[in-house]
Amino acid sequence: MTEQTKHLDIGCGDNPRNPFSMDYLYGVDIQDLDQKKLSFEYKKDNVVLNKLPFPDSFFDSVSCFDFLEHVPRVLIEKNKSKFPFIELMNEIHRVLKNGGIFYGITPGYPKEEAFIDPTHVNFITFNTHKYFVAPKYKARMYGYTGSFQLCTKVRWVKLSQELERNYFLKLLKGFFYFFLPRKRSHILWKFKAIKNL
Repeated sequence: MTEQTKHLDIGCGDNPRNPFSMDYLYGVDIQDLDQKKLSFEYKKDNVVLNKLPFPDSFFDSVSCFDFLEHVPRVLIEKNKSKFPFIELMNEIHRVLKNGGIFYGITPGYPKEEAFIDPTHVNFITFNTHKYFVAPKYKARMYGYTGSFQLCTKVRWVKLSQELERNYFLKLLKGFFYFFLPRKRSHILWKFKAIKNL
């Protein structure tokens, strides 16, 4: 019998994403959601300030759709610096199984979408991923303890294309946006968690 697969969508709202069609879907968000109306396992939590409310190596995949840009890079508490973005990346790595996939999509600098929302405080560039993936793990100096490998090249995408469920339409939109690079406003990360280092 095969083990049931589990996916976590961070910042899920009432419409969580399951990009790899895992068997079980979990969501975490700061909002109050009506548990009775939900078709997925939901936990309310502020993951900027707290650890993810799940055990180690629990998920086969984790996603963040339009969420990372809301996570502050630095907070000052009692005259000490705290790095919520680094801590969240540690937590994502912690809850993923060895070989589990992190799928993040966020508006990227210098596109307007990165700045238009006043709650966007974390500006991701095309090279930010290098702080979290092999071989350099540049964020180690800030307390990063995770280990990710790139699954695919980091790339610019159009959010509506990545949300498309119909495979044919997704391909068609990809072809269309290839010739209209100005329409691609989001950066896509797809990392694999490495836990046997």
